Amino acid sequence: MSSANNDDQNRATVSEKGFFTGVHSGMGLAYKGMVLAFVVFTALNVEFANDIYSAVRGWIETALSWYYIGAVTFMLFTCLFLMCSKYGSIRLGDDNSRPEFSNFSWFAMLFSAGVGIGLLFFSIAEPMFYFDNSMPWKYPNNPMADIAGATELTQQRAVHAMRVTYFHWGFHGWSIYVIVGLCLAYFGFRKKLPFTLRSALYPVIGDRIYGPIGHAVDLLAVFGTVFGVATSLGLGVSQMAAGLNVLFGVDPGVTTQVILIACISVVATASAVSGVGNGIRIISEWNIYLSIVLVAFFLFGGPTQWLMGFFITGIGDYLWNVIPMGFWTAATPGNASWQGGWTIFYWGWWISWAPFVGMFIARISRGRTIREFMIGAMFVPTTIAFFWLCIFGGSALHMELNASGGVGTAGVLEIVRAWNLPNALFGTIERVTDISWLNWSMSALATLLLATWFITSSDSGTLVITTMLSMGDDNPPVRFRII
Repeated sequence: MSSANNDDQNRATVSEKGFFTGVHSGMGLAYKGMVLAFVVFTALNVEFANDIYSAVRGWIETALSWYYIGAVTFMLFTCLFLMCSKYGSIRLGDDNSRPEFSNFSWFAMLFSAGVGIGLLFFSIAEPMFYFDNSMPWKYPNNPMADIAGATELTQQRAVHAMRVTYFHWGFHGWSIYVIVGLCLAYFGFRKKLPFTLRSALYPVIGDRIYGPIGHAVDLLAVFGTVFGVATSLGLGVSQMAAGLNVLFGVDPGVTTQVILIACISVVATASAVSGVGNGIRIISEWNIYLSIVLVAFFLFGGPTQWLMGFFITGIGDYLWNVIPMGFWTAATPGNASWQGGWTIFYWGWWISWAPFVGMFIARISRGRTIREFMIGAMFVPTTIAFFWLCIFGGSALHMELNASGGVGTAGVLEIVRAWNLPNALFGTIERVTDISWLNWSMSALATLLLATWFITSSDSGTLVITTMLSMGDDNPPVRFRII
């Protein structure tokens, strides 16, 4: 199909007058109705809705775990093949196109949109949970460490804890983003098809992407985007409230969290309206600058030499075991419960974010080659995330391994064991140095980063939703970004 015909097809499906000018009116109404129905159903009877959602999640974790594991592993190998193949030199756009953003801005937006708030929430809580051996949820904290014989709270178990953490935040997850982003960038910039998920199906169903099948694909992507971001906001707001409690003694309850959501939404809306080149880019870059300060606090305020050695050890351990871990399926009920609650949960979360992160990283990658896109989007954010996880999680692990009262008595492990995950970050910060004002300042910085990282994720989601509703317009109407 020619570019001109594509443009005519797109214009035919986008309203040219009235309130829905610039978007597909049917999809706009269907999207709002779908989200509203879901929220109203949940709010009317929270316990009943929770029972249904829990049952569905439980069925997915038990009946489809093999599918999640196989699909994500397949995507990883597909990425590695394309990266090393002759197709890597193909440019995402016209042959003479060049990147729109500098490498630093590109990396900053990749990292902020793709990882963001979840990394702050889990950077200490997750490795500490895998390090623990008390089985508070009646299933192993770390079955992989148990199988290897690392059952005691030792340095060896700490390495196993970081291995699993890297696994959940590493190449497997980013391969999902990269595959979706590559499809969008290739068909959107190279083949001039609409910049929406439906275009990835063009080789299979042709012009039918402009009909009900294409609409259904994009609506499902919108649905996943809304509630994928909502998951992150729920985690992030609870941790921001915990931070305000540490800083000012504010009650971290529902009222505080609702106020935080309202304030963050206002700022995120203003940033989304300003566009990718202004608000999103600027906040993403500042995220990196402020994150460097927080990482430096942990690195130089804690056991610097031990942390760097632990980082090198952990990376080597992960690279040696990443492929077998990707194929591992639990064989016992306890291990299956752990895998469903952690690995399958993570793969589902990565997949729910894939439509909007994939579209966002495609949107900011015009003009780059497939190889450049895949190396940048897979290796750079992953390496940064691994270093972050090691410095944060490693600091807490070192505290517990060298606690004056014996291994596991430093206090951070107790916070995680009580499932007070939002406070794990601030509990660790309080124990890094004896300088109270410095610890307070870093807690304030962490709380600010939780807000700014969510803003960039929300911006990305907003841009993607409105892009799909406007049939691929990379500068969708401002009023729908606000909505």
